Amino acid sequence: MQNNLSPEDFSKHIDERLKKRRFSLALKRLVDIILSLIGLTILLIPFMIISIIIKLTSKGPVFYRQERIKKGNVPFRIFKFRTMVQDADKKGMLITVGEDKRITGIGKFLRKSKIDELPQLINVFIGDMSFVGPRPEVPKYTKLYDEYQKNILKIRPGITDLASIKYKDEASVLAKSESPEDTYINEIMQEKLSINLEYIEKISVIQDIKLIIITILEVIGFEINGQKD
Repeated sequence: MQNNLSPEDFSKHIDERLKKRRFSLALKRLVDIILSLIGLTILLIPFMIISIIIKLTSKGPVFYRQERIKKGNVPFRIFKFRTMVQDADKKGMLITVGEDKRITGIGKFLRKSKIDELPQLINVFIGDMSFVGPRPEVPKYTKLYDEYQKNILKIRPGITDLASIKYKDEASVLAKSESPEDTYINEIMQEKLSINLEYIEKISVIQDIKLIIITILEVIGFEINGQKD
């Protein structure tokens, strides 16, 4: 679609799409609030146990509060269980490549099982994020968005999206590259943005439910495979 429109016309097109889906977006937010509150209540004790394990096995805070960009090109601090050594972002790239030496022992499990992402329910509840939406990027990468891609920042970022499901083995893919960050910026990020622009075109609660189910199945698939190995 964007190839047939100027950046300005494409931006107007997205605005019109979102305006027509005001009810769906309002319902999406209501569902986010209810489900995130339920999730945080159910996971309170597991969160406490995981927090204790993280503190006992490595130095540093329980949560990793990296700055990301949300709707409106506004920065916010994301909640994730810390899976790397303290100040890992100062000791390497902003992306994770292969068997990154900065990842802690418990961090490997938390990453593979996606449990490290669950504290983002806090971000969902307070309105920074949604359950489904483009994964929030760091400022360094959002500054590289072209005029078409900036439309991604017109909706709340999410815990999961089709792009992250497609690139669930992103770290392994980048490990094979001679220049991981260049590969991420010029190839992977570009395709992710294209996928998410398509998501915005079709945004709906039904589509979100489908993506949540797919994400859950992917996590379950990990656990099943883990038992076989």
